[in-house]
Amino acid sequence: MEKSNTENKAQKNFNYEKELKKLHEELVHLQEWVKSQGLKVVIIFEGRDASGKGGTIKRFTEPLNPRICKVVALGVPTEREKSQWYFQRYVQYLPAAGEIVLFDRSWYNRAGVEKVMGFCTDDEYDEFLRSCPEFERMLVRSGTIVLKYWFSVSDEEQERRFKNRISNPLKRWKFSPMDLESRSRWLEYSKAKDKMFAHTDTKQVPWFVVNSDNKKKARLNCISHVLSKIPYKKMNIEPVALPPLPDNKAYVRPPMNYQTFVPEKF
Repeated sequence: MEKSNTENKAQKNFNYEKELKKLHEELVHLQEWVKSQGLKVVIIFEGRDASGKGGTIKRFTEPLNPRICKVVALGVPTEREKSQWYFQRYVQYLPAAGEIVLFDRSWYNRAGVEKVMGFCTDDEYDEFLRSCPEFERMLVRSGTIVLKYWFSVSDEEQERRFKNRISNPLKRWKFSPMDLESRSRWLEYSKAKDKMFAHTDTKQVPWFVVNSDNKKKARLNCISHVLSKIPYKKMNIEPVALPPLPDNKAYVRPPMNYQTFVPEKF
């Protein structure tokens, strides 16, 4: 007898959760290896709006220590930042030894939204394309591991996700006027992405494209690829023995009604 659609969906979700759990366990080993070896890791997530970058980043960081694995998602630059060397704004967030930094959009804003929306001059754009490969090679020579992922989503799937955001009150905040503008400039963004790849897809720091029409598969594939690109060894985790609680019979705690508790509504 064939399985019902509900059973098939449940099976797919079960497999996804099962595979994600395996990858999460490996990510913890990677984290401990990065910490013990003093590695510096930068992972860049780029792509069109609603391509699934945010969801992948959340699944990536979920099992990790936020003091070791940090997410950088910068907003609009200040007037002071606009006057700085372009990469200066991002340099301060680069990892120290034993850290992993995930950029939810990065210095590649200049090659994408800034170029398409006219937020930078042609000279600034051309200079970025010239200097970006050298900047990234400099990071690699300094001992930083740099991985770049482009999340590729089809026009049809992006439209479906946008409509879902508009109708879903839990996702409505994700939708901005810039998203509407990006839809109307789909071709310009495609051209900008192709030119960006032509200049910055280098041997030292290549771009890796993630097919993200299926968000769950994209998450698994991306995390799996990161694990394959950073050689690590599973650390021996020392057993932990909980010490007994100290004898506190001589200490009298204040009455419970001296404290203000959160109402237990659930």
